[in-house]
Amino acid sequence: MVFSSPVFLFAFLPAVFLLERLCPSLRAKNIFLAAASLVFYAFGQLVFLPLFLGSVLLNYLAGLGLCRLQKGRKALLILAVVLNLLLLGIFKYGDFLLQNLGREPVGILLPIGISFFTFQGMSYVIDVYRDPESGTADFGKLLLYLAFFPQLIAGPIVKYHDIAPQIDQRRTDPVSTEEGLRRFIRGLGKKLLIADAAGKIADAVFAGGTQDIRLAWLAAVCYTLQIYYDFSAYSDMAIGMGRMFGFALRENFLHPYAAVSIRDFWRRWHVSLSSWFKEYLYIPLGGNRRGRLRTALNRLLVFLCTGFWHGANWTFVIWGLGHGLLSSLEGVLPVRKLQEKPWGRLLGRIYTLLAVTLLFVIFRAESLRAAGAMLGVMFAGSLTAAGSVQLISLLQPASLLALALAIVFAGGLREKLYARLDAPAFRHLARAGSLALLFLCILSLSTGGFHPFLYFQF
Repeated sequence: MVFSSPVFLFAFLPAVFLLERLCPSLRAKNIFLAAASLVFYAFGQLVFLPLFLGSVLLNYLAGLGLCRLQKGRKALLILAVVLNLLLLGIFKYGDFLLQNLGREPVGILLPIGISFFTFQGMSYVIDVYRDPESGTADFGKLLLYLAFFPQLIAGPIVKYHDIAPQIDQRRTDPVSTEEGLRRFIRGLGKKLLIADAAGKIADAVFAGGTQDIRLAWLAAVCYTLQIYYDFSAYSDMAIGMGRMFGFALRENFLHPYAAVSIRDFWRRWHVSLSSWFKEYLYIPLGGNRRGRLRTALNRLLVFLCTGFWHGANWTFVIWGLGHGLLSSLEGVLPVRKLQEKPWGRLLGRIYTLLAVTLLFVIFRAESLRAAGAMLGVMFAGSLTAAGSVQLISLLQPASLLALALAIVFAGGLREKLYARLDAPAFRHLARAGSLALLFLCILSLSTGGFHPFLYFQF
């Protein structure tokens, strides 16, 4: 069950929202939301529900031990982290390891959201190790934290100490509910009307291959737009639903395509994942406190893990190393001085967009060979008659409009426009815009088809 499916939009979400409002106490609301979240997960992969509950139990028991033990705490922490990584490794990287050892893969099915709930579980036990007071003896609270359906299967990654006060005490009102609903509709529109339109073009070219330079660049740009609007749409919908239930989930995307460097890009892109690796890997490795060479190595290792986290393919590894290399180079080059000048910021944006787009070609490709072929066409391709025909078929008026909107709003135009309006005008415009957007989304859904989120595969 995905957020953009009719069964979720018109059955599951309304039912959960109304029944949660009828719960007589906060404890009852928490129990109900945890149960509803388990139903949500089971609807997608019932076979893996025991695995998910086992992961929750593992981290609960580890946290309980870390809260109560005086000796052996570090050994317990290591055991909990190793078991979490082992769980992730078997299901996500088992076949990849077998292939690289020359063995026949066994076809291990990937549990939905395993990367996200495993990382949240590890963050919980690490934080409890650092501060035993941050843990909980209430299994239900930890279950709600890890299972909360808006962010269960594709983030954003939430830390327990950020959400715990809201589990214990929160309130909802018409204003916050309306704001959450509008945020959800905005995400739904980004997914159905922009991400899917860009994705159709990118998929058509990547799947069939091309020798036309125009098609290669079009596919690269479309995938760059697709992955941003797809995942930021999911984050918008998760944040919006959290708001509807009284939870304030952190922002996950801060207009990354307005970045002026790769470092700036990662301060804006998938913020919860970036901060997770910074807090639990980069800083423990020494961060930037041990000289330039060690800092560069730390960055490369972090980005290597970031790439590998996304999937079991060498394309993800190279993508991560590419970002790590550029980020490390920016640390020794006078990038900040250049950014102080208007022309320097413009050059920084051009360089960042170009680098991000080219690296996303590697990220999207099925293999390194396919990535090399696509990059080769982008820089040494030709203009072909077949390419002209395919361009005409792909760039229909609706697709062109979607791509134009994607480019315009990627830089934060919406926020700049609303900043010029007073509060009443903003509310009226936002309400009208949300209703119109919801209508367009329903029209899109009525045409049929499946609309999976890209990050489900990660």
